[in-house]
Amino acid sequence: MVATLVSVPDALFAEPRLARIYDLWEGERDDLPHYLGIAAELGTRSVLDVGCGTGNWACMLAERGFEVVGLDPAVASLDVARAKPGAQRVRWIHGDVRSLPALAVDLATMTGNVSNVFVTAQEWLATLAGVYAALRPGGYLVFESVDPLGQPWLRWDRETTYVRCEAPDVGAFESWLEVTQVEGDLVRTRRTYVFAADGATLTSEGTRRYPPRAVIEESLTSAGFELADVRGAPDRPGLELVFIARKPAVTG
Repeated sequence: MVATLVSVPDALFAEPRLARIYDLWEGERDDLPHYLGIAAELGTRSVLDVGCGTGNWACMLAERGFEVVGLDPAVASLDVARAKPGAQRVRWIHGDVRSLPALAVDLATMTGNVSNVFVTAQEWLATLAGVYAALRPGGYLVFESVDPLGQPWLRWDRETTYVRCEAPDVGAFESWLEVTQVEGDLVRTRRTYVFAADGATLTSEGTRRYPPRAVIEESLTSAGFELADVRGAPDRPGLELVFIARKPAVTG
């Protein structure tokens, strides 16, 4: 049976008002220099950014001379991405891996815990298959995933996740995250946003899947990849793992 993709972007990415403030409450992307280092290590010149969101990583690459394709299912996030410096040098595609044209990139990435949005094994395997097809022989897939051993969601509550920011176009707002349910490797959350200008309150419900390392490694093997390395994320030591997988140089 062919696996299908059924993920729908939650309001955090799909609601225009929330997409415009995403970069503010997310804060500095301390993970991106690490990914730049990996791209250099692997001799990369062309990159597919799967789940590119508001485009920080794709635009960073484009400004450094990489050939970049940015893929995302949320129109609102892509609208934000297209307004950033370097965006005109990125090929933006709305959709999931089924929307990709024929590609042969050196590297595919999923930064910002994109790998955790695929809530079923079938969705994840379908995504891996699409990425595999988009890579040149010998190309690499690099992504991060929350390490479930530490159960970090036990520390996700209003007190520990509260932020207050001010955006030029929407004014001041408050935001916090709460866990609503944990079932196996699935964690359901609700992020709340309160806008001072008009008192509006918006919520974004989301579900993330945090499989153990062994499950991820097995999925990569079953999708045809060779596991090259698994590293701790230097910006979040002990919390996340970075997987580096290679499409065989000679495929059968």
